[in-house]
Amino acid sequence: MTDEVDAVTLHAQPAGEAAAHVTELPHTELSQFDSPYWTGAQDYSDTSGAGFVGVRFQPAGKIYHYLSNGLALKVGNWVIVDTARGRQMGQVATLKPPRNKSDGPFKKVERLATGRDMAIRHYYETKELEAMIACRAESSALGLPIKIVRAEYSFDGQTLTFLFSTDQEERVETGQLRQVMSRLYRARIEMRQISPREVAKILGGMGACGIEERCCSRFLTEFSPISIKHAKEQNLSLNPHDITGMCGRLRCCLVYEFEQYVEARRHLPKRNTIIGTPLGQGKVIEVLPLRDSVRVRIGEGEQVKDHEFHREQLVPLEELKRLQEKAASGTCDKHEGGQCDCGRATTAQPEAASALPTETERAESIAPTLQSERTTSADRRARKKRKRKGSATLPAVQAQPAGPAGATPARRRANERAQARQQRRVEHAAMPSDHKAQSSEPTVSSSAEQAQRRRPLRKPLRPRAARSDRAAQDSPS
Repeated sequence: MTDEVDAVTLHAQPAGEAAAHVTELPHTELSQFDSPYWTGAQDYSDTSGAGFVGVRFQPAGKIYHYLSNGLALKVGNWVIVDTARGRQMGQVATLKPPRNKSDGPFKKVERLATGRDMAIRHYYETKELEAMIACRAESSALGLPIKIVRAEYSFDGQTLTFLFSTDQEERVETGQLRQVMSRLYRARIEMRQISPREVAKILGGMGACGIEERCCSRFLTEFSPISIKHAKEQNLSLNPHDITGMCGRLRCCLVYEFEQYVEARRHLPKRNTIIGTPLGQGKVIEVLPLRDSVRVRIGEGEQVKDHEFHREQLVPLEELKRLQEKAASGTCDKHEGGQCDCGRATTAQPEAASALPTETERAESIAPTLQSERTTSADRRARKKRKRKGSATLPAVQAQPAGPAGATPARRRANERAQARQQRRVEHAAMPSDHKAQSSEPTVSSSAEQAQRRRPLRKPLRPRAARSDRAAQDSPS
């Protein structure tokens, strides 16, 4: 209670008195894991002020890079930066630039933290435990299936974030709990769900292997995806009790040596493989990747013994046998794709190459089938067209041989009409001039007569007067 009163009084004091008061507050020493040995940073200051700084907001949290903004910063300095959740106070963890500078744009460090900033941070840290207890009570009263793990205030106290976890796979509605907490605290309330691994990292404690402090709480800044494949590749026991951590998930340490095991197994024979050794042929019964050796069983019956041999002492007999059979066959696996340059492609498959038909032969063999299909479909379309016109009683039109091969009936008829017109033009041009004049009149008259014959006949109308007289005669007297 005394610390709260001092912090509240601190807001009303001038800056000078506040700074003097802050010097009396106990200052927490930096952990050994904040040193350059763990963060990977060199112990030098950025005197030029033109580089990057890595800032973290939790003891073993993720590092976010910012521009130094011309400030002379060192590892361990507290700075004020702008984040997606508002202004926050963080600690400089490294002075190295990010691996990929294209992830920007990077924000700038606003300023170094002062004594007043440290006092405000200390005040809100004391309030976090009280807020977490109150949120747990309200959550229990509402019957929500969640567990409140932690409460976090922002640097200026305007945002209060509650971290919770749940065993349900479906999303839990926390809107009502957010409204209740908004009435209790004058801040913007946020509810954020975290994974079981993050819960174990926040709570801390002893690891499943017996280590005093868990790896996630000690130095892990990010969680890598882990599957059962990591345990199988390292030939570990698949008993859940042996490969499960305190969070109920697969242990993070399974990924530490996974790449080394994969690289070592690439150069070693698999189990149950017959190989040659200095003591004779044997069967691989165990692979030892870290020793770069295998355990081989040699002999039969009572003379069976197990020996361990280094990779350089082994002879892959099965691979040599396959290569010898391939060389004796006189073929290679590139003949089918046409990329072979061994000179045996012409002698390996001469009969098969000669038996394949050429492109011209294939085209000639399928030409009659295509022609018959086109003729049949053309006749079918012609019959449908005559039915629509009402002339279904006419005989079916036979396929005309005129025109190019494979042409449709419509195209052949168009070609015939074009040839007829051309023939008439040639004959007309060869006629004398007097014959042209004589032949033009009948043509015009005949065309006029044909138009007259095609015109429908109409009944002639009687004069109006005649119609009125006929109507008078028909009317009764």
